[in-house]
Amino acid sequence: MISFQDSFNLSPYIGIYDLIVPKDNMLRQIKELVDFSFIIEELKDKYCLDNGRNAAM
Repeated sequence: MISFQDSFNLSPYIGIYDLIVPKDNMLRQIKELVDFSFIIEELKDKYCLDNGRNAAM
């Protein structure tokens, strides 16, 4: 497993998404209100260190 990254850029076009997706979009609001950091610990044992593609955690 790759060591935890503070930021992960999913697309080189992320700036375009910020322009297109409205500021009051429900998914933006959820992202601001919910701390999803607990998921990293919950799923840590689901990834293999030496087989297949490692997770970016």
